[in-house]
Parts: sequence; structure tokens; C-alpha cells
Amino acid sequence: MLLLASIVGLFVLPSPWNVLGVVVAAFVEVGELWLWMRFLRRYRVHGGAEGMIGERAEVLERCDPRGRVRLRGEIWHAISADGEPLEPGERVYVRAVEGLAVRVGRDR
Repeated sequence: MLLLASIVGLFVLPSPWNVLGVVVAAFVEVGELWLWMRFLRRYRVHGGAEGMIGERAEVLERCDPRGRVRLRGEIWHAISADGEPLEPGERVYVRAVEGLAVRVGRDR
């Protein structure tokens, strides 16, 4: 809106003021863009493979090194990240997503 008003002011205001108005509006727009980018950087991605990293899962089948886990109500193939066996009922964290399997490990 401010950019639109500055473009209109470019043609309506007298000579030195019209350029100054456009420059000020451009700085305000760049500042607003910077603030929005800084604000939105605080929020995690909630969907897709990137959003699953760090989520908690429950081991359903022993992972030695492969098994199954329940993650967000879905059953996933799992690979033990550390190579150590994970027993059914354990709470683990997703460390990576590799295709249709998740690499999980205990919280350290």
C-alpha cells in the first residue's frame, strides 16, 4: 500500500519531493521485508520430512538395526541410528528421514 502511494506521489508531488518520497517508501518496504523474514525464521517447519526430525516416536518392533516405530499415529520402518538395539515401548527421537524409513535414536 505504501509503495503504491509513493508511486502515485512520484507523479503528483513537485520535483525534489517525489524522488524523496519513493526512496523513503522503498526503505520502509525493505525494512518491512527484513522484519517479516526475521519473524518467520522462529517457526519450525511442520510438514514434510524436515518437520519430522526431532519428533518423538515409540518403538513397536525391536530395532536391531531395523524395526518399526509409531510416529504421529503412523507406522514407519525404522533404523537404529547408533546401531544399538531399541526395545518395544521405548521412546526414541527421529534423527533423519531416509526415503520411507526413519533413522531413530535415544535422546542423549
